Amino acid sequence: MFGYIGIGLILVIAIFVVSIYNNLIRLRNAFKNAFAQIDVQLKRRYDLIPNLVETAKKYMSHEKDTFEAVINARNQAQSAASAVSQNPGDAEAMGLLNKAEGVLSRSMGQFMAVFENYPDLKADKLMGDLMEELSSTENKIAYARQSFNDSVMFYNNARETFPNNLVANNFGFRAAQPLEVEMAEERQAVKVQF
Repeated sequence: MFGYIGIGLILVIAIFVVSIYNNLIRLRNAFKNAFAQIDVQLKRRYDLIPNLVETAKKYMSHEKDTFEAVINARNQAQSAASAVSQNPGDAEAMGLLNKAEGVLSRSMGQFMAVFENYPDLKADKLMGDLMEELSSTENKIAYARQSFNDSVMFYNNARETFPNNLVANNFGFRAAQPLEVEMAEERQAVKVQF
């Protein structure tokens, strides 16, 4: 009789551990999928920025440093995003992306400040279309970032609560890092005015 109870108890514990393990896998896959949605929007933004710069060059011939800063920041952010897309759970890579996105936001802010001084550029139809597309993309990035951060929070909460933490620690489930904006001025989307 005791043998059956022992076997039954071991079976219940095994089912419990497998259930927790599978739930952690589902939550980890959810935040990875949520980052994939951010990645799509970031790539869209990274593709728009060179077009914006090229269009602006026709009007802003004396702003070479601004253009170079924007393109360099875009390239760094694109590289960081590529690294994170390989493993969205890598806290170090996410930290680098957070920093690179901050630099890109500052560069775009400077670009937009210079942009305001060129009324002919503001009136250009192609530039207007690109700016509207960029504004739309920024909104989509903000929404996707919120969804990703929510998924990371659910995963981290499940990973850290008892008894899930026993399974998470023994099976290598590491904490995920949210995609955060580091400075107050970076918390705002790029402002587009016509």
